[in-house]
Amino acid sequence: MLALSTSFRLQPWQGLTPMPRSIVDTPWRNWLLDSGSLTQNVKDLAPGRFSLALLDRRFGRPSLSECKALNIQPRHEAYIREVTLCIDGKAHIYARSIIPRSTLTASERQLLTLQNKPLGEFLFAHKNMRRGPIEIKQGQLNGETVWGRRSIFYVNHKPLLVCEYFLPSLLQVESN
Repeated sequence: MLALSTSFRLQPWQGLTPMPRSIVDTPWRNWLLDSGSLTQNVKDLAPGRFSLALLDRRFGRPSLSECKALNIQPRHEAYIREVTLCIDGKAHIYARSIIPRSTLTASERQLLTLQNKPLGEFLFAHKNMRRGPIEIKQGQLNGETVWGRRSIFYVNHKPLLVCEYFLPSLLQVESN
């Protein structure tokens, strides 16, 4: 997992209603508020230069915050997948997905076989996908501000949680 500070991990997620003052003027605003495919946005930013690095995938126990968001018991294991979205091989976004076992039935079992394929491509191509509200938080990583957002996605009414953290280097790519 990305080495986010303990204070960052413990900070609560905030809903967007009302709009938190902290994001009104941030250069991250568009990234945080966009409800479309983050994968597609990164691909559009750097055509032909996108890649995904699989960091970890396993069954494990989600954090208490993740359990609460998904309305699952803390003792229940879920499928946890951690990746980075890269441009020219450099990580610019860290993503962590939590998929409850109850979601991994029928056609959703294919989520276990994504390997280096983006989850976003699966989600946004699915005809029965719905995205819940976006929540955000801000913290520090190596002395730099990092913004995160998360949403619950529903595929055939089955939930999974996607958390995305925007690394400071992404703004440099965007400005080029």
